[in-house]
Amino acid sequence: MLEIMPETIINSFTVTRLDILDSDGNADEALLPDLSREDTLRLYELLVLSRAFDGRALNLQREGRIGTYPSILGQEAAQVGSAFALEKSDWVFPSFRETGVHVTGGYPLDLLFRYWAGDERGLLCPDGLTILPVSVSVGTHIPHAVGAAMAARYRGDPVAVVAYFGDGATSKGDFHEGFNMAGVFRLPVVFICQNNQWAISVPRSRQTAAVTLAQKAFAYGFEGIQVDGNDVFAVYSATRKALEQARSGGGPTFIECFTYRISHHTTADDADRYRNSEEVAEWKKKDPIERLRLFLEKRGYWSKEYQQELEKRTRETLDQAVREAERAAPPERSEIFLSVFENCPPRQTRELEVKADADA
Repeated sequence: MLEIMPETIINSFTVTRLDILDSDGNADEALLPDLSREDTLRLYELLVLSRAFDGRALNLQREGRIGTYPSILGQEAAQVGSAFALEKSDWVFPSFRETGVHVTGGYPLDLLFRYWAGDERGLLCPDGLTILPVSVSVGTHIPHAVGAAMAARYRGDPVAVVAYFGDGATSKGDFHEGFNMAGVFRLPVVFICQNNQWAISVPRSRQTAAVTLAQKAFAYGFEGIQVDGNDVFAVYSATRKALEQARSGGGPTFIECFTYRISHHTTADDADRYRNSEEVAEWKKKDPIERLRLFLEKRGYWSKEYQQELEKRTRETLDQAVREAERAAPPERSEIFLSVFENCPPRQTRELEVKADADA
């Protein structure tokens, strides 16, 4: 006869929330990461460049020079802060809203512009970088990242793998399957969720009844932590710790960056139809770049002259990237195959041979 046991608590958990830098530029000195003046200024410059790239891309889209584009406005700290903690040997699996990760990782800006203009060659990662093509399909890259982490384990590579995704991905089966495998095998993977509160028009409250997204990690046997996603120091510190744990065999970590998508989901969306302007206005007060600027000013690292020079340098960098992107020769039809397969399958090989004969 089946005996029903009284309810017991098998295990308990606490989700840690990490905040270091507030909206007024004040920092908890005890929690500040060990970054030099040069590193801190570099963080700021990457934030500025990421936002400027975003603004330029939006302008180009409105001019018909690139296609649909997903803005990162308001989410720069979650991307730059986490990517700044990466080693060149770590593998990155981005979703479609990680421009700041690419910028921080040194991805050529002209290639990013080319991709958003419809040239798939923009995602042919240059030698020396380990950034996978963006995943437009929500969450489908999470199992791929876990597989790469398992491959690293088999090969004995002391690297970490990072998968970026939004809050909408936590509602997909790929998320749970990837987390389960990562937990069971204690794989060297760090999951970074930019919880920007909206999965297109679906609010976070309609996706899960969980108090946090970070707590979902505990169901799979590893730690979840929530950080202020607009606090570049908190994001950097949490990511660095998680990466060190992954590389040393300590297993995976899930980082929920609590942030907000200030702009529309993409240039094909109208967020004014499903959210109110008061909500957006409140989040604008938490701007990640302004709070770091205030911090730098209080430390004597920032001046108006420095800002002017930085903005001039940033404009010139973007101008050059756009010129290079727009003067690239159109792709050959054969590149559709050659940039996908390492070794073309027989059917595609025959098609390429037929084309070559026709062009001869």
